[in-house]
Amino acid sequence: MQSRDIIVAPATALGGAIAVIRMSGEGSIALCNRIFKGRKPLTEAASHTIHYGTICDGERVVDDVVVAIFRAPHSYTGEESIEISIHGSRYIASEVIRLLCGQGARMAEAGEFSQRALAAGRIDLSQAEAVADLIASESRAAHAIAATQMRGGYSTLLDSLREELLAVTSLLELELDFSEEDVEFADRKRLEQMLTKTDGVVTRLMESFRVGNAIREGVAVAIVGRPNVGKSTLLNRLVGDDRAMVSDIAGTTRDTIEESVVIDDIRFRFVDTAGLHDTEDRLEKMGIERTERAIREAQVVLYMMEPTQAELELPKLDAEQTLLLVVNKIDISTERNIEDAIYISAREGEGIDALRRALRNTVDTEGLYRGEVVVSNMRHFEALSRAHHDIEAALRALESGISEELLAEDIRSAITALAEITGHITSDDILRNIFSHFCIGK
Repeated sequence: MQSRDIIVAPATALGGAIAVIRMSGEGSIALCNRIFKGRKPLTEAASHTIHYGTICDGERVVDDVVVAIFRAPHSYTGEESIEISIHGSRYIASEVIRLLCGQGARMAEAGEFSQRALAAGRIDLSQAEAVADLIASESRAAHAIAATQMRGGYSTLLDSLREELLAVTSLLELELDFSEEDVEFADRKRLEQMLTKTDGVVTRLMESFRVGNAIREGVAVAIVGRPNVGKSTLLNRLVGDDRAMVSDIAGTTRDTIEESVVIDDIRFRFVDTAGLHDTEDRLEKMGIERTERAIREAQVVLYMMEPTQAELELPKLDAEQTLLLVVNKIDISTERNIEDAIYISAREGEGIDALRRALRNTVDTEGLYRGEVVVSNMRHFEALSRAHHDIEAALRALESGISEELLAEDIRSAITALAEITGHITSDDILRNIFSHFCIGK
């Protein structure tokens, strides 16, 4: 993270009409100027200006380009940076990068631009992670979570919690310095109120993870039911493709099949499963075991049945899972005798819009679009869980009248856990793991 090299990488996907090549590091402008021909040298240009010219290899013109100049510290990385807009040809991009590397730049590693932004204090670690999440977002909801986090709303909330805990800890540690004087700088009643308030915020953030993680990864929906009730037909109808094999032979699906589709602004991951029934067939038994695992891992279980099915064989779900009862094949039966069921014809498409609405209503995004902080990162959830555990321990210690030293230690542990989220306290291993999943140009 302390490298002073000039780094370069494509910042956009190649093959379109326009591509962008990004370069950062002290001397970037002068380096680019050696292969750029324009009305005036780039080294004389002011920050945040754009310049038309050509990139040349000697006398050979490689491409007409537009170069954007960003002088330190007013750039994404906090360093001198440029962005070269070229035509989207892979050949042109490779030639421009080759020329820049020939002048002394090197190819950036995955996430290295964001690492430099982090090192320069332009963003914190949670904002850096949000950059990757924003690039990977496949729905409006996932975009909203990442955008709120990247704009710093999450960081501001965590920093305020951490500062309150730090203020109290400093008073407790001051008491330790004056232990022989038997003085009390930290009001115990106020301390209890502050810890309770902080724990409430941490708990709310932890509880938001279920929705946030589902939105980020896609809401898992297990399509289950007896063999031949139309599970695969429904999957194909929802996805809009013949993804699953369909036949009138019971037990055609012997393994789980997964496909994703965005409904309104939420991505759902549908899992078509093997039919639930008693069997001695070894392969079918394996398929049913995978069905049971899919049910356990799903946020929504879509139980399908036929109008003539006499008994409901509903799977056991926990309190956080949602069950939707779907009656299929209404094109061949007019019976409507099951309360709260959604009646559809997977083959003809009737009732599918009602099913989509019911699926969308299983995810509450009202607060999300108001800018409320929603946790979607497992690393953050684990850190919040540790902070919650430490604050609960501090509250118990406060109630039992335990020594200031042990009380302060519990609060310091909570501070450390919160600081790990934003990167105020972290390790090289954590940073390497996070940035290894970034794309090269970020």
